[in-house]
Amino acid sequence: MKTESNRIEYKQELTDDLEKEVVAFLNYRDGGVIYIGVDKVGVAVGVSECDETQLKIKNRIRDKISPSTMGLFDVVLEQVDGKEVIKITVASGLEKPYHLKRKGMTEQGCFIRVGSASEPMPQRMIEDLFSRRVRNSIGTIKSRKQDLSFEQLKIYYSETSLKLNEQFARNLELLTEDGAYNYAAYLLSDINGLSMKVAKYAGTDRVRLIENEEYGYCSIVKATKAVLEKLKIENRTFAKITYEKRLERKLLNQEALHEAVINAIIHNDYSNEVPPKFELFLDRLEITSAGGIPRGLSESDFFMGYSVPQNKELMRVFRDLDMVEQLGSGIPRILANYPQTIYHFTPNFIRLVIPYADGFDGATEQATEQATEQATEQATEQAEKLLIFCKAPRSTKEMMEYLKLKHRPYFLYNILQPLLESEQLLATIPDKPKSPNQKYVTSNKGKG
Repeated sequence: MKTESNRIEYKQELTDDLEKEVVAFLNYRDGGVIYIGVDKVGVAVGVSECDETQLKIKNRIRDKISPSTMGLFDVVLEQVDGKEVIKITVASGLEKPYHLKRKGMTEQGCFIRVGSASEPMPQRMIEDLFSRRVRNSIGTIKSRKQDLSFEQLKIYYSETSLKLNEQFARNLELLTEDGAYNYAAYLLSDINGLSMKVAKYAGTDRVRLIENEEYGYCSIVKATKAVLEKLKIENRTFAKITYEKRLERKLLNQEALHEAVINAIIHNDYSNEVPPKFELFLDRLEITSAGGIPRGLSESDFFMGYSVPQNKELMRVFRDLDMVEQLGSGIPRILANYPQTIYHFTPNFIRLVIPYADGFDGATEQATEQATEQATEQATEQAEKLLIFCKAPRSTKEMMEYLKLKHRPYFLYNILQPLLESEQLLATIPDKPKSPNQKYVTSNKGKG
C-alpha cells in the first residue's frame, strides 16, 4: 500500500482519536481516507469483528462531530493482502470548521491535515472559517434562549394574506433538527440581543459624532422597518432653481437605498453576532455588513445578481412580508443607479459607500449648514436644561439620564466640557477631576 500522506492515514486498530482524524479531513480541502487494520508502514494486519467495528465507527462519526457529517463519509470493508481492513472515506465538508462536540470550536476540538499528521487548528483559522460558514448558519445554530415569543411577527403576517398557524416555527424553518428554536427564530422573536446602529457625523470622517441611534432588541423585522424609516427621514430633498423650472433630487436614490438596507440585513453573517451598521456622513452613506461575498460566487457573479442567500430563513420571511420583491433583484436595482465602485469587499465584510447626489447648487453647503446648526442648537438647548438641573450637585450619570443621552463622548465634548470651560458648571472635587464621587454644580455665571 501507499505510505501515509496528506490524504491517507493508517491505524492498526480502532483508537480513541478516530474522530480527530475525521475532523482533520473534513476541514481539509481534499478530504482523505483512513484505513483501520493497517500499520504505520502500510502493512495490513486485519480487523476482527468487522461488522461490529464498522457500526461503532459510523455511530462515533455521526454522534461526536459537529456540524452534521451525514453524507460526508463512507465506511466499507476491503481485502488487502488477504486481510480484511476497514476503509473510511471522508469528504471535505462545506460547513467548516468541523469539530469534536465535547471540545467545541477550540484548538482542542478543531483539527486540520498538515502533511501526514492531524494538527490542532489555530484559533485565527477557526474564527476565519466560522465567519465564512454560510450554509444554513442561523438555521443550524441553536438559540441561546428558548422561551421566545413572536407577537410582533404575527402582527406583520396578519397584515398580509398569509397567517401564522401553530406550526409556523417548523414551516418557517425556525427549529433545529432536534426541535429547538434556532438563531433565525431568535432574531425574529419579540426580544433579542440584536441592535443595529444608525450613526450620524458632522463631517466627512468619524471625528465628530452628532447622533447615534439604536434600533433593535426586538424582532429583526420591526428593527429593519425602523432603520428604513430613519434613513428615509435623513434622505432629504434638495432643490435647484433653473430658468425654466425648479428641479428636486434626494440625497440618495430611494429605491436603491431600500434595497441596500434590506440586502445588508438579510445577507449579514450573524454567526459572530455582528449586526450591519449604517453611517451618515456629510457627503455619503456607508453601510457595512458582516460576511464577504458568498462562497462559490465571484465578484462578477455577485454583480450579475446571482443569489446565494446568506440567511434563507430571513429571506423567506421578508419575502412573505413583501419587504423583498424577488430573489436576486437587489443588486441590479442598486446598480441601475450607482456604479459597481460603491462596493468594497474584504474577506469578512462588505461595505457600500453611496455618495450623495451632486450637481445641485448649494446642496453640500446646505447640508453642512443644516448639520452644524442642528448640532449647535441641540447642544445649546441641552446645556440650558442642564444648568437648571444642576442647581443641586449632580453626577455625570444623573445628568446623562436627565438629558436622555446614551452616547458619553457626545455629552462630554459637546455639552459638559464647554460648560466647564466657560465656568458655568463647577466640579465639586476640582483637585480630583476623575474621582468616582465627582459631581457638578451650576455656578453664579451659569445662573445668570
